[in-house]
Amino acid sequence: MSLNATLAATMRAVAWFGQPYNVSVIDMPVPSIVNQTDAIVRITTSAICGSDLHFYHGYTGAANVPWGLGHEAVGYVSEVGSSISSLQVGDYVIIPDNAHSGHYGQQHPISFGSGQPNYGGLQAEYARVPFADESLIPIPFRNNTDNATKELDYLMISDVFTTGWHALTYSGFQPGDSVAIFGAGPVGIMAAYSALLRGAQRVYSVDQVPDRLALAASIGAVPISFNSSDPIQQILAQEPNGVTRAVDCVGFEAVNATGHREDGLIPRNLLAVTAQQGGIAIGGVYTGGQNSTRGAPYADTIPAEVLISISSLWEKALSLGSGIVLPLEHAQPLVDLVAADRASPSFVVSSVIDIEQVPEYYRRYSDHLEHKIVIRFP
Repeated sequence: MSLNATLAATMRAVAWFGQPYNVSVIDMPVPSIVNQTDAIVRITTSAICGSDLHFYHGYTGAANVPWGLGHEAVGYVSEVGSSISSLQVGDYVIIPDNAHSGHYGQQHPISFGSGQPNYGGLQAEYARVPFADESLIPIPFRNNTDNATKELDYLMISDVFTTGWHALTYSGFQPGDSVAIFGAGPVGIMAAYSALLRGAQRVYSVDQVPDRLALAASIGAVPISFNSSDPIQQILAQEPNGVTRAVDCVGFEAVNATGHREDGLIPRNLLAVTAQQGGIAIGGVYTGGQNSTRGAPYADTIPAEVLISISSLWEKALSLGSGIVLPLEHAQPLVDLVAADRASPSFVVSSVIDIEQVPEYYRRYSDHLEHKIVIRFP
C-alpha cells in the first residue's frame, strides 16, 4: 500500500513564521496516513500563488505559527488509506487548492497552506490529502513524455486556471461578449485566456505592470495601463456603452495609480465600466475585518466593508457573481481541454525553481518581477 516505508523522517517545505516579507525553507515531518480516507502524494511540482502573497504581506493567516505554505501541486500517490476506493499507489494527480471536508453542501472546504490544523502546505515534497477519493483530480496518463510536457498545464488547474475560468462564468459570460478583466496576475491572465478560449468578442486586461500587460497582449487581449490615465475612460473610448462583463481578479490588495492600496477600487470600477444589464464578478480574495495575530500581524488594516454604489448596480440592472472557486467541482472540463491540446495555460509560468530558491522568488513575485513561479522537486 505504501512507497513511503524507507523514506527519511523529514522533508523540505516552505514555512510561514508570521514575519512579513520573509518565508523560510525548513525540515518538516513527512506526513503519514491519519484517517483511512487519506492519501499521501509525492509532489513533483508546486507553485507560488498570488493569494500566498496575502500571507507574505502579513494580511491573512492562522494565529498559530509556523505552518506550511502552498496550495497548488501535482504529483504521484505514494500511499493510500484502507478506505480509499478510486485511487492506487502510482496514480498521477492534481492536488486542488482546497481538499474535500467530507461534508456536502459546504461553504468552504479544507484549504491547504493556510495554517488550518492538520492540513499542511503544498510547497513541500509530500502532502497528506484528506478524503482523497473526493479531493484528488486524476490526470490522464498517456506516456511519460506527455506528462513531462503537460505537467505545468495540469498544475495550473489546481487553482489559477480553474479560478480564472469560473470567475468569468460568475459574470454570466456568453460567447460574443466583451470583457474587462481587472488584474493581470496569474488569475487575471487565466480569466482573459479563458474568455478568449470561450469566444469573447474583445477582452481588456487592466493592470499597471508592463510585463503583465505585454503577456496579456501576447494572447490577444487589449492591454489597459492605469498608470497613464483612467482605465475606465480608456475602455469606454472603445466600448461607448460599456463592456458586457467585468471581472475583479485582484481582491483586497488593489492599488491605485500611485501604488497605494485603495479599498473597494476594483468593485467600483466594475460598476463604472459594465453596460446596462451586463454582469460583474468578484474573483479576487476579500477577507477583511479580522483581528491581527502572530500569523497575520496586519490583518486589522483590511476593512470588513468597502463602499460601492448599490444604486448603480440597481439602475444598470447588473447581475453579480462571487465566491470561492472549487477545482473539486469544476476542474474536469479543464483537464479534458489540456489533455486534448486545446488549452495550454502554462504559458503564464515565468520561472521554474528549486525549493531552496523560494525565499528569493517570493520577493521577486511580490515585486512584480514574475508572472507565475513553479517549484520543481526531484
